[in-house]
Amino acid sequence: MVQVAPAKQVSKPAPKGKALVAWMMRFVYPPRCLACGEETETEKALCAPCWADTYFTTSPSCDMCSAPLPGEPTEEKLLCDACLYYPQSWVSGRAVAVYSGTARRIILSLKHGDRLDIAPPLGRWMAAAAVDVLADTDVLVPVPLHWSRLLRRKYNQSALLAQGVQGETGVPLIPDLLIRRRKTSMQKGMTKAERLENQRQAIIPNSKRLAHLRGKRVLLIDDVLTTGATLSACAEACYSGGADVVNTLVFARVATDR
Repeated sequence: MVQVAPAKQVSKPAPKGKALVAWMMRFVYPPRCLACGEETETEKALCAPCWADTYFTTSPSCDMCSAPLPGEPTEEKLLCDACLYYPQSWVSGRAVAVYSGTARRIILSLKHGDRLDIAPPLGRWMAAAAVDVLADTDVLVPVPLHWSRLLRRKYNQSALLAQGVQGETGVPLIPDLLIRRRKTSMQKGMTKAERLENQRQAIIPNSKRLAHLRGKRVLLIDDVLTTGATLSACAEACYSGGADVVNTLVFARVATDR
């Protein structure tokens, strides 16, 4: 993924009409960093310190789980040792950043801080990180929440990120294509084996949406990849419903051994 530096401000003629109103609003409410709230030069961006504290996923990385790999940048598809010996349930996976520093703070703000405003720009970054995969995608599918958790949280952060990706790409989004039929335990602190057992048969395809799944190339979308247990359960549900290919896209992935 190529990192693009914020555009420099250029002097422009005095605005008029609606442009003047927009200019005044910008003067009164200057753009703020998505992570820390400091003023920035551009809308929906990161300030320099937060940008420097974001560890973007760049080449070389695992084609299946986006784990950073040693070596020089390459266009060759590589797999990390974990995915080589224990392949995931999907084909290819993409991530914007490593789950640490600024990326971690942003995700926690979205997930637990009601910062719904940051979902669209995160979705834009995710779309940029998965250009190659999105070119062969028929439908976007967010990882589902159980209805009780959705009721408590009031929104599904994965669905919001998927909306951001859809807005950038125009790829159809089916937010209820998968259903979480069983409430699962919080997975923090669980081993991969425990996470897999926790997710077993918890997610199924929506019988009313199977026409959008059969023979389709699916892109699963979530906020964070840790061991891949949740995304694996979703991928298996998609395949059971007749999906042809399943890939994944997350904003951040935890850089730990699986």
